[in-house]
Amino acid sequence: GCNPLAETGRSKLQNQRAVLNQQILRAVRMRAGAENLLRATTNNKVREQVLLELSFVNSDLQILKEELEGLNISVEVYQNAEETFSIPLVPLGLKETKDVDFTLPFKDFILEHYSQDGSEYEDEIADLMDLRQACRTPSRDEAGIEMLISYFLQLGYVENRFFPPTRHIGVLFTWYDSFTGVPVCQQNLLLEKASVLFNIGALYTQIGTRCNRQTQAGLENAVDAFQKAAGVLSYLKETFTHTPSYDMSPAMLNVLVKMMLAQAQECVFEQIGLSGIRNEFFTLVKMTQEVAKVGEVYMLVNTAMNQDPVKENIPYSWSKLAQIKSDHYKALAHYFTATILCDHELQPGDDEDQQEKALSQLYDHVPEGLMVLAVLKDKVQRKQLGKAHLRKAIVYHEEALRVCGLCKKLRNIEVLQEVLTAAHKRSLLKYAQQETEDDFLSLIQAPDILSKTEHKIEAIAPQFSKVKVKDFFHKLGPLTVFSAKQRWTAPRTICLHQEAGELGFSLKGGSPVQVYCLDPVCSAASAGLKEGDYIVSVGGVDCKWLGVNEVLEKLKSVGKQPVEMEVISCQDTAASLHSKSATYSMGMQKTYSLICLAMDEDKIDQTKKAPLKLPFLSWGTKNRQKAASTLCLPSAVAGSSQIKKKLSPFTLFNTESSLY
Repeated sequence: GCNPLAETGRSKLQNQRAVLNQQILRAVRMRAGAENLLRATTNNKVREQVLLELSFVNSDLQILKEELEGLNISVEVYQNAEETFSIPLVPLGLKETKDVDFTLPFKDFILEHYSQDGSEYEDEIADLMDLRQACRTPSRDEAGIEMLISYFLQLGYVENRFFPPTRHIGVLFTWYDSFTGVPVCQQNLLLEKASVLFNIGALYTQIGTRCNRQTQAGLENAVDAFQKAAGVLSYLKETFTHTPSYDMSPAMLNVLVKMMLAQAQECVFEQIGLSGIRNEFFTLVKMTQEVAKVGEVYMLVNTAMNQDPVKENIPYSWSKLAQIKSDHYKALAHYFTATILCDHELQPGDDEDQQEKALSQLYDHVPEGLMVLAVLKDKVQRKQLGKAHLRKAIVYHEEALRVCGLCKKLRNIEVLQEVLTAAHKRSLLKYAQQETEDDFLSLIQAPDILSKTEHKIEAIAPQFSKVKVKDFFHKLGPLTVFSAKQRWTAPRTICLHQEAGELGFSLKGGSPVQVYCLDPVCSAASAGLKEGDYIVSVGGVDCKWLGVNEVLEKLKSVGKQPVEMEVISCQDTAASLHSKSATYSMGMQKTYSLICLAMDEDKIDQTKKAPLKLPFLSWGTKNRQKAASTLCLPSAVAGSSQIKKKLSPFTLFNTESSLY
């Protein structure tokens, strides 16, 4: 990871985010205490004081939220350092987290579950903690992406090794919401995995905004980065469907995916026009449709940002920027169309059919009384329709400038103001050149422009398989056998004597090998060896990763001398996580939520008594209940009815892991 103390603009923003998260945490705790006191007291004087305190805390929270929004719209810091004349792109800030100490829980679990000395794995545990710490400050390049993916894949091994499906081991993960700053605390590793995925997507957006948009290669890299960001966020939405954090809710992720694809489409348009836009009929038709596509996708983003429940938490300046970009690019589409009509009169050598076909593709309908071919041939009609498009372009430019002026955060972005003003002046100048005294007779309304693109933008699914990682806890043995969901007896020592060169049993399987066809009267059986036992060591040498031939060689190499071997017996013969999982998609868990078979009735009653109106900036029990899986498991007690209680996936078998 990067040096967390480095005085870069990005590190300063992340440090400010961390400070704001702590301030929001304190304010939320104070408000929770005041609300509890308000419900408990009947003294009118105390109630007045508490209400006054609540109003102060809520005001403080609103100010903190606005400061956090200011960090989210600090787009200049993330842009390329080269001088540019382009509208800034919006990156996502990385989610912040607290330190986690795996040492004691993992060492205890290794001793209890794997019957090994946990101190032998101190280096592996330290490596895991170092990797997690480095992931808090990833570099803004492919190396940073690879490190985050490495940690995400490592968490898959850790989950199988140390997190059994039936209980928690005492590791608490805390992550702060990227938009509200509210912390989410869970003992479930799935919160950690989902948050790391979010940060992978966020880092891709920061790489995309950093690309040099004045070069062809830079724009190609930006398009690729935003498509990959959309792919990661889409994967997060489909895989972790019930997250207890606003920024990772399906509705919010859906908006973020749309925004990343819109920014990729914007970069595609810039890429087409990078070498200059030739003032030629068919070139302008193509550019008109491409820029109309950008305006259309930003309009969809703005619409999505203003829908419940997203609009309460999406930064206000993001919504306004999407509206500004939609108006700006729609204005450019009308400006290009006006240029086609005003500057390119039909010449004797021009192909009328081709021009008519090309111009017809811009409209789903033409104004009443006009025909496309007639407009091309009639100089007056061309001029009138062209001026109608210019008037509409000017209206869109003025609306973009108006919205920009109303948003305090956007007013401070100088390059945005410069781009909008320059485009507006260009349209006004073009209109002034076409102005004549009989303008008042022109009543034509410019039709909308149809969008079309030759460069389809789609999310690129994450390719995790390209990053190779080695299981830190490889020494514990093959994961198919030595996992948290399997249980075994403690290792037993068997003293083996060969009888006439025979062992009295056969071996089968891969690693570790399994005892097979055991002779019940052989010396090994008398010493306690059982059919199906796994051999974990021979003569003090670890054999968990050895195959059948290698173990046989070790057993026979001692000759007639007795040899000690350690074996274990599996206690769970039919344990399967898949039988207890909720929904699956494409061969993998979709919700990762396990349904609790028995719950504390008192806790359920307390949950039902939660207030109907959720306080500002909180993700309450009611929201988590709504997000619960709909699949219920049969009761573990024979003959009992199904238990249909719902539980959030991030409160696995425990309702105590709530928000502050």
